[in-house]
Amino acid sequence: MTTTDVVPVVGARVATVEAAAYTIPTEHPEGDGTLTWDSTTWVVVRVATADPDLPAGVGWTYAPAPAVAVVRDLLADEVVGRDALDVARCWEAMVRAVRNAGRPGLVAMAVSAVDTALWDLAARLLGLPLHRLLGAVRDDVPVYGSGGFTTETDDQLRAQLDDWLEQGLSRVKLKIGESWGTAVDRDLERVALARRVVGPGTQLFVDANGGYDAPRAVRVGRRLDELGVTWFEEPVSSDDHRGLRRVRESCLADVTAGEYGDSLAYFAHLLEAGAVDCVQVDVTRCGGFTEWRRICSVAAAYGLEVSGHCAPALHVPVAMATPGLRHQEWFVDHVRIERRFLDGFPTPADGAVRPTDTPGHGYVVREADLAAHRVA
Repeated sequence: MTTTDVVPVVGARVATVEAAAYTIPTEHPEGDGTLTWDSTTWVVVRVATADPDLPAGVGWTYAPAPAVAVVRDLLADEVVGRDALDVARCWEAMVRAVRNAGRPGLVAMAVSAVDTALWDLAARLLGLPLHRLLGAVRDDVPVYGSGGFTTETDDQLRAQLDDWLEQGLSRVKLKIGESWGTAVDRDLERVALARRVVGPGTQLFVDANGGYDAPRAVRVGRRLDELGVTWFEEPVSSDDHRGLRRVRESCLADVTAGEYGDSLAYFAHLLEAGAVDCVQVDVTRCGGFTEWRRICSVAAAYGLEVSGHCAPALHVPVAMATPGLRHQEWFVDHVRIERRFLDGFPTPADGAVRPTDTPGHGYVVREADLAAHRVA
C-alpha cells in the first residue's frame, strides 16, 4: 500500500490499547561489562480505533514483562477516547497520570511503547509514511554494527566483525569493561583483535556499559586512543556526569552516554555538565518519539549530535527527521528479533538504511510467529 491508496481519516478516536510481552531466547549467552543474559523481552503495544476497517498503530519497547501491566493499568485509560491524531495530548496525559508511580525506568518504557504506537496510528490514518509526518530532513540513516559481547570467543568476535564488513558497515562496536572493569588486559586484547580484523579504514567503537570507575576509564581511554578507537561509550555510569567529563577531557575518543535517559530533564543535566561529545537517546526508553524530538532540540542548542540507541527499526522514522543525527545503533540482539518478527524490516546498504514509503513506520508484527514466546 502506498500513500496514494489511502484516504486520510480525521476525527477517529482511540478505542483500544493492548500490550503483550514476548521473551525470545538468545542464540548463545550474551553479556557486556556489567550484565549477562540468555533472553530478551519485547513488549509490543497495539492501539486502534473502533472501526475495524481502519489500520491500527504498533509500537514497542525492550523491557521486563511487567511493562504490560503499566500500559494496561496506568496508561490505557488516559489514551482511550482521545482523538487519534492528538498524540502530544495523549503523551501529556500519560506523563501526568504516572506521577505517583514514578516516571523513570519501567514506566518510561511503557509510555514510550504507547507513544510510538500512537504516532504510527496517526501516520497510517493520514496515509503518510511516519518519517514524512515527522518531517524528514535526510535521505537515509547511517548505522553502525553493534555487539561484540564479552561472552563471545575470539572466533565468534572475528566472525561478527567480518559479517558487518560484508554488509558494508564502516563503523563497528564491541563491548569492554568485562567483569565490572576488572579485566582490562582482556578488554584491550579484544579491541586490538577487532582493529586487526576491520583494518584502519573502519571506525572502531567500544562500550564499557559503566563498568569502570573514572581513574581506570581514563587509563583505558588513553590505551584506546593508541588503537584508534573513536567512540568510548559509558566509560563510567551514565549517572556519573562528573566522571564522564573527566574521561572526556582525558582522551581523544568521543565520550558518549544517555541511553538510560528517561526524560528531558535528565538530558538537560547531562548536557549542562559537559559530560558527552555525542548524546545517546533511546526512543523506547526516553518517552517515545514525542520526547525524542524535545531532547534532540536541547542537544542542538548545545551544538551536539544525537545517536539512536538500540531498537534499530523503530528509530528509523524519527532518525530520518533529526537534523543533528550522527548514526543509529544496529544492535545484533534486537536485529535478530526485529528481522525475524517484523515484515518490512530494513536492510543496511552502503552503511545506511532507508524507510519504506508505506503509511506509518511501515512494519507489521508477525503475531502468529510470536505467539509461542508470549509471557504476558
